Amino acid sequence: MSEQAVKSDKTVKFVVTRQDEPNANPYTEEFELAYRPGMNVISALMEIQRNPVDSHGKETAPVCWESNCLEEVCGACSMVINGKPRQACAALVDKLEQPITIAPMSTFPVVRDLVIDRSRMFNALKKVKAWIPIDGTYDLGPGPRMAEKKRQWAYELSKCMTCGVCLEACPNVNEKTTFIGPAAISQVRLFNSHPTGEMNQEERLDALMTDDGLEGCGNSQNCVRSCPKGIPLTTSIAEMNKQTTKHMFKRWLTV
Repeated sequence: MSEQAVKSDKTVKFVVTRQDEPNANPYTEEFELAYRPGMNVISALMEIQRNPVDSHGKETAPVCWESNCLEEVCGACSMVINGKPRQACAALVDKLEQPITIAPMSTFPVVRDLVIDRSRMFNALKKVKAWIPIDGTYDLGPGPRMAEKKRQWAYELSKCMTCGVCLEACPNVNEKTTFIGPAAISQVRLFNSHPTGEMNQEERLDALMTDDGLEGCGNSQNCVRSCPKGIPLTTSIAEMNKQTTKHMFKRWLTV
């Protein structure tokens, strides 16, 4: 038998955790697909969507999931693959043990199947004002320059794609806590370092000093190990601890 024929007989098994609606009970379905060199989890889900038949030959509803860029930039396709939260577009089948298990991230409410509601993360970013408050109504001319050394590490923080993987990996982010999570804390460091964004730095530091701010971090360091973009999240958390401490003493001295 030729090598090409052997490859065409090879299959890949997927066990997908599904949920028909937010309040429904989750269940699993198994799918078996023909192997293709270079296939990733997203391409497998696309194939299941085109032909939603399980490994027993029974027709089922297409699996629902989210994706956009397909190149690990948008963060939309976050899910738990073989027990690890990650991006499905970057999860190559050749590097995964079979059967490949796929499940939604448990930190966020499930909408359907692998689609989750990441409002918790977006609300945390709103709380810390993770933006530059310039709306472009007026032409303000070129902004102030950042020192190159500062710009380089700020660029690393700006790689955050709001994927939610760090929140999924963090044991302190769950339904029993209101901890805002490592991503929002790191974004405070980013926007407080910006020459224009620093005008709101005290508001952001105040947000981190609330009950659901920095004190919710248990220093497990799971976040930095799981971040798909390699963002130094624990370094940011340590820096923001230092800055909030200074901010606290400054307020005491000015009372």
